[in-house]
Amino acid sequence: MNIKNILVIFVGVINVVLVAFVVYYFTTGELYIGKKPQLFAIETSQHITNIAVPYQQTFCNEEVPLENQFCRESLDRELQINSYWHSSTLSLLKNGHKWFPVIEPILRKNNIPDDFKYLALIESGLQNVVSPRGAAGFWQLMKGTGRDYGLEINKDVDERYHVEKATEVACRYLRKAKDKLGTWTLAAASYNAGQRRISNALKKQKVNSYYDLYLNAETARYIYRILAIKQIYSKPEYYGFFIERSELYPPLTFETFSIDYAVNDLVAFAKKHGMDYKTFKTFNPWSRNTKLRNSKHKVYTFKKPDNRYRKLISN
Repeated sequence: MNIKNILVIFVGVINVVLVAFVVYYFTTGELYIGKKPQLFAIETSQHITNIAVPYQQTFCNEEVPLENQFCRESLDRELQINSYWHSSTLSLLKNGHKWFPVIEPILRKNNIPDDFKYLALIESGLQNVVSPRGAAGFWQLMKGTGRDYGLEINKDVDERYHVEKATEVACRYLRKAKDKLGTWTLAAASYNAGQRRISNALKKQKVNSYYDLYLNAETARYIYRILAIKQIYSKPEYYGFFIERSELYPPLTFETFSIDYAVNDLVAFAKKHGMDYKTFKTFNPWSRNTKLRNSKHKVYTFKKPDNRYRKLISN
């Protein structure tokens, strides 16, 4: 073997050793230089701490059995997630300030506990979203449920997006569920899983409390998500959310007008009433088309921004 071949082999061996060293260095984070291995630490300004679980918690004045370790762990999980999911929770806090003034009086009028406003908050973030299954609006109502409770749902109108009317439907549903299942906690769980499924689960498992039920993962988390958001919304600074009042979204203030005729062009109709189409849709999201067919001369009531809101927007 000549010198040239020996050099080629030697260089090859050196390369293999170097590659092995680099791989080991970057995968283990340890470097041996004639002493014990040194672990590399990431420098960060973050100080991540555990979020404490409260000793007591209620939902609709019904005690949550936090002495039960399973319940404490379930609430702990949701508190950690929502406390550190900053962008989402900030959005919930801001939207709550905007829409709770609309929802709270309707709950109160129907004798539904105030805590149910947090159910709407976790269902939709108080945005007019549509779920993969087709549930829509703040209260995530299915078409069949909405129609069963008297909402108009067609190509031109979908009252699941009418916050006041949808809240009324949610109140009726929850009252019926409470009468059937016995507690507000079970009524809230049925909003996610359905009354029949919760009722059957109670009978099969021979228990009478949500906290004792074995349920699918989504429903098993459902009440704890509501409780976590209630806790954070009630004491935002305690959980690290510092928001100036001026940074919260202001409630929509409006005046109304009614019509009982068809409208072929809602863009022009909005202009006639002092709004661009975007503003018209913001205040009347239940209008789902650019026209309103109204052969039966039904009375429809529309909202438009009042002078106070116009001033706020202009500023």
